[in-house]
Formats: sequence, structure tokens, C-alpha cells
Amino acid sequence: MTFLLRLAAKSAWNRRVTLGLMLLAIALSTTLLVGIERLRGDVRSSFTQSVSGTDLIVGARTSPIQLLLYSVFRIGGVTNNIGWNNVAALSTHPLVDWVIPLSLGDSHRGFPVLATNEAYFEHYRYGNKEALMLSAGKPLSSLFDTVIGAEVAAKLNYKIGDKITLSHGTGSNHLQEHDDKPFTVSGILQRTGTAVDRTLHIRLDAMQAIHLDWQGGTRMSGFQIPAEFASKFDLTPTSITAVLIGLHNRTTVFKLQREINTMTSEPLMAILPGVALDELWQITGIGENLLFVVSMMVVVIGLAGLVAVILSGLGERRRELAILRSAGARPVDIFLLLVMEGFGVMIAGVVLGCMLLTLLIYAFGPLLTSRFGVTLHASAISYNELILLVYIVMAGLIASLFPALRAYWLSLSDGLTPRI
Repeated sequence: MTFLLRLAAKSAWNRRVTLGLMLLAIALSTTLLVGIERLRGDVRSSFTQSVSGTDLIVGARTSPIQLLLYSVFRIGGVTNNIGWNNVAALSTHPLVDWVIPLSLGDSHRGFPVLATNEAYFEHYRYGNKEALMLSAGKPLSSLFDTVIGAEVAAKLNYKIGDKITLSHGTGSNHLQEHDDKPFTVSGILQRTGTAVDRTLHIRLDAMQAIHLDWQGGTRMSGFQIPAEFASKFDLTPTSITAVLIGLHNRTTVFKLQREINTMTSEPLMAILPGVALDELWQITGIGENLLFVVSMMVVVIGLAGLVAVILSGLGERRRELAILRSAGARPVDIFLLLVMEGFGVMIAGVVLGCMLLTLLIYAFGPLLTSRFGVTLHASAISYNELILLVYIVMAGLIASLFPALRAYWLSLSDGLTPRI
């Protein structure tokens, strides 16, 4: 057996260019397959951590996924608002620690505008309960200040001190402008990889201020309140879009949820972010399964290439194998020789693929985290990944049997007799 191993190693070295290319193909296939498996887990983790540390999301009665989409991901339209009196009641509830009010409805060049208060920057968490941090500037202080997300700043090339105008409504076409009350960029948030990056944040009273001279979704004709006089009015909102709630004790979450869902003063709905995110993932997770199937196809193509390379080499090696037979090698030795070659290339390709994946995660992991909020962990091989690697190696072993069986049946006379 030792002799066969040395022979297989020397034979592989003599064909190092061909097998090296095959080794690279298998390594890349392994990197893709294991990388996608790790990406599936880490993306799901990042997806479910778009908002963390929030116990309940409360909004008007609608579907849980729709409430989650517009309150966390800023996607879709708002069905109805909730009264400010109920928000005030929730903020003073004995079970509630903090409340973050969210008011949506306006936009700026296609990016959503979120009106909130200081509790948003104090209590909002994403990822592994990471707080929002400013990369430049300061938080909302003046009435017409805005703190913008990293993507807004990058795409629109905004910097601290720039003046911007908000649009009434969402979208990007034929929107009326709040051009009489411009905002000043006071701060730019660090990139989070969440919807925060593409959001402009303003104060709740600022949202009220820009709509003082609006009625029914349009500006009142012949009536205008200048920006400098807006603060003279009562800017307490009458209604908002949704609220994020944090509790003193998370064990009371279901009690408060039932209480909110059965309120008679207003039809409200409270959802658990984690449960709603899992439901949403069941819909959007189809894409990850398709991606996994594609990676499996790449591995199959790599195995097919391995078989093709070994089979095509048999024509050139028939005389070599015949000489081995004439020197005393048994048919089973020829069989084992080719199996060892194919299996060795497969093992080396899998190991190289895992090393390449680790290097790629170290090299590009921070970029993925900063740009897309997806954190890939350069950790040890997980159980699911180990199972995948075992399947790959076993598939490589099975694929090596086909050329080995063909070589097994090559007769001594077939190898030595020239073909005419």
C-alpha cells in the first residue's frame, strides 16, 4: 500500500499541470459551496438582527409582515396611523421601559424620511445589540436638522452643513416639495447595513412643522407659515406610524402584547420582531435555497471534470499501466492507484477550498459588514459544513471509481498491442 501511495504521488506529479487545474476547480467549487452555506446562516442571522433589543413593534392593525416591513425596513405603504394619546399611554405603562415613536410618509430623492425623537438614537439597536453611532456631525438639535444614513450621504454626496428639501409623500416622481422649510444636514451615521443607512432622520416636531400649512395632502393656497415662525405653534403630533417598545422584563412581553391587541380605544397590533422576521424569512429564504442548488451544480461540474481528466488520461497511460501489470501489479493495484489519485486530488481540493474561504472572509468580511450588514465569521467548520465536506469527498471517491474500473478491465495485451 505504501508503494502504491508513492507511485500515485509520483504519477500525479508527472501530470501536475492538468491535475493542478483540476485541483483549483475543486477548491473553488468547495469554497463556493461551503461559503454559500456559511453565508446562508450568517445572512439569516444578520437579517433577523436588523432590529435587536426591541421587544414589541406596535402599529395600526394590519398583517405582521407589513407592519415589520414599513417600520423596520422602510418598505411598503402605511395602512393607518396610531393616535398620539395611545403612544403617550404606552410610554407610561408600568411594564414599558422605553418607547421609540416612528413617523413616516415623506421622502427625499427616493429615500425615506423618518421622524422620531432622541429615544431613537439612545435605544435603537441592530446586529448584536449595537448602538447607532455618528461618523460625522452631531445629533438632532435644531428644529430643521437632519441626521442622514451612510448610504444617503454616499449616493447623494452630502456633507455636514448641506441644505436639503424634503418631498411630501414617498417615491421619486411628481412630488410636492417642502421647499419653504429646508433642512440642514447635522450628522451622518456610521454604516449599519440596515435600512438606517438609506433613511433621513428628523425630529417629530419638525414633521409637524413642515405640514403646518398643508391640508389633505396639499399645500394651502395663499397661506404660508415661514420656517422661522414654525416653532411658535404647538408641534405635538396627533398621530404617528408605529412605535418600538422595550420592556423592563422581557418575560412580560406576551402579557403586554395581549393587552395592546385587545385595546378598545383603537385597533392596534403588537408584534414580536423575531417572530415576524422568521415569517418574512420563510418567504425571502427561497432565494438562498436556489443559490445553494446553484453551488451544488458547480460542485457536480467539478466532479465531472475530475472524471473527464482521469478518463482522458487513461488513453495516454494505457501503456504505462500495461507495463505496471507486466512488472507484477495486479488489476486491483491498478484500480487502487487511480482511486488514490482521484481521491487525493479531491481531499487536497477540499482542504485548499476551506483555506481559501477563510482567507476570503478575513480579506472581504469587513467590507461585507460595512456595506451590507452581513457578518461572515471565520470560525471553525460547523457541523453542517462538515457534513457537506464529507458529501463532497464521498462524491469525489465515487467519481474516481469510474476511471479506476475502466483501468481495472484493461488487459495486458490491450495495453501492449498497438492499435491500427
